[in-house]
Amino acid sequence: MSQNNGYIPGLEGVVAAETRLSHVDGQRGQLIIAGFPVEELAANASFEEVIHLLWAGHLPSTTELVSLRDRLAGQRTLPAPTVDLLREAAQRDLQAMDALRMAAGTLDFDAGEDLALAATARFPMMIAAYWRMRNGREPLAPDPHLDHAANYLYALYGVRPTAVQTRALETYLNTVSDHGLNASTFTARTIISTGSDLVSALVGAIGALKGPLHGGAPGPALDMVFEIGTMENTEPYLRDMLQRGERIMGFGHRVYKVRDPRAEVLADAAERLYTSGNAIQGDLALYNRAKHVEDTAVALLEEYKPGRKLQTNVEFYTALLLHGLGLPTDLFTPTFAVGRVAGWIGHCLEQQRYGRLIRPASSYIGKDRNNWIPIQDRAPVAV
Repeated sequence: MSQNNGYIPGLEGVVAAETRLSHVDGQRGQLIIAGFPVEELAANASFEEVIHLLWAGHLPSTTELVSLRDRLAGQRTLPAPTVDLLREAAQRDLQAMDALRMAAGTLDFDAGEDLALAATARFPMMIAAYWRMRNGREPLAPDPHLDHAANYLYALYGVRPTAVQTRALETYLNTVSDHGLNASTFTARTIISTGSDLVSALVGAIGALKGPLHGGAPGPALDMVFEIGTMENTEPYLRDMLQRGERIMGFGHRVYKVRDPRAEVLADAAERLYTSGNAIQGDLALYNRAKHVEDTAVALLEEYKPGRKLQTNVEFYTALLLHGLGLPTDLFTPTFAVGRVAGWIGHCLEQQRYGRLIRPASSYIGKDRNNWIPIQDRAPVAV
């Protein structure tokens, strides 16, 4: 029996939720986060302001912002069982996303009723603690005088970041805080819609984000820039890739048919980081080389694949910016989760208010009826 019943592979274009959190317009290259164009919000807001905006629906007053910062600070220290689990993950040399997924299951330890705050506050501390232990160093306690983004960099390196470094990371976290009903967000909303708990929803979201088709591909974009090496080698290298039918990482997006607006924001942030001399690793020459790779790739993609509109996506400048902040590629996707957790939680809160189980239908394409055959009469089935 085969009935299509309107089945759309990948649920492309299917509306599965109403949300006030973000709007993605792929044709125009626009991303609106809780009423603000991403270009305006990401470059100006602190990450704490974005958290409040996503959860409460409005920008915080001074009093509300101070309260949120204090409450986040109160949840930032990792409980001992979480540290023990991360230490075991480090000893086993697990991938950072696996370590984060495991540690996220302990978010309700010592969190009280502030699970949302505990998750947001502890994600960066979990990642930093794991990375330090994996490299033979002990985790660092959070600095009570630093805000969210600065504490992440401090917990990684043990040095207070500069204002430019902090602003660069805040811009990144703001940019990726929410992006419509993507795979990980849909996973979180589906889990919470069953009446399950926030920790389970976030663990599920991490599992979805881990997949390379969703959140796991910024590293190769930067690897390509390094492999190209020189500006003179850029066009021959990229032409060879295209002639072999290989994908150029960091270009093209399933939703955006023009340049990804997040790429624009992160390109500006990367330029400020590198030109100011605040890059922890890399230099202005790397930035200029990456810009040349971008320009050449866009031109060649239009030549080889005319009309496809394969423009720069968020991966390309994510890689360059996070590299400039000293992060290894294994931490790129976990750092994505540090920003996106605010959006996941916002969607979970929204879904809880909606109060309806997400239960889509499926179209059955199997047989109408099979005849039962006793086991002694069954012939092997050729595969």
